[in-house]
Amino acid sequence: MKNLQNLQQSIGITFRDINLLRQAFAHSSYTNEIPDSYLSDNERLEFLGDALLSFVVADNLFHRFPYLAEGQLTEIRISLVRQETLAQLAIALDLGAYLYLGKGEESTGGRQRQTNLADALEALIGAIFLDQGLPIARDFILAQLDGYLQKIEAGETGKNYKALLQEFTQAKYKQLPTYQLLEALGPAHSKDFTTEVRLEDTVLGIGSGKTKRAAEVEAARIAWEKLTAS
Repeated sequence: MKNLQNLQQSIGITFRDINLLRQAFAHSSYTNEIPDSYLSDNERLEFLGDALLSFVVADNLFHRFPYLAEGQLTEIRISLVRQETLAQLAIALDLGAYLYLGKGEESTGGRQRQTNLADALEALIGAIFLDQGLPIARDFILAQLDGYLQKIEAGETGKNYKALLQEFTQAKYKQLPTYQLLEALGPAHSKDFTTEVRLEDTVLGIGSGKTKRAAEVEAARIAWEKLTAS
């Protein structure tokens, strides 16, 4: 496990309360195995970071792209805050190397698990906000997303995967896809939704997200990319 000083240097933020930064990387498997640890798990910070991330992204998109309609803004926001994107950002920061994990989670590849990485990034955002305030947290979020935002600004706007999938299945199969919620896991403040999209009895794709809509969009993306690649 890396020294947190390395992370502070790489992101250019020195924490006043280093325990907040430690908590951002405390997986529940660690705190469950060591109940007398001074650390609490990172789930509350993740909740806060998730809300901040959505707010900052929505605010930035609203002002940065005044020519885009609500539906386009929604699809882009979902693509930026989905678990897959956050995990990639976490990998770029090597956040997995800083996680406090229980032995079981460590032995089963917890440092590379997409869910853990995305959650750690959200918890880090929450910790930065509490320790440094909103302007620094906003700057951190936008710095991580800068590459994605530049692509959007260059005209590579997010695709409306639900619309694309509907157009494809209607043209080829004369049917419309349907979505079904499979499960909603986690505490009330931070649920993970899993949804499948199908044509009658055929499952086309399964997606996950922090909201039902995000899960549907991810399922549609997977289905559309699979169908159009064949």
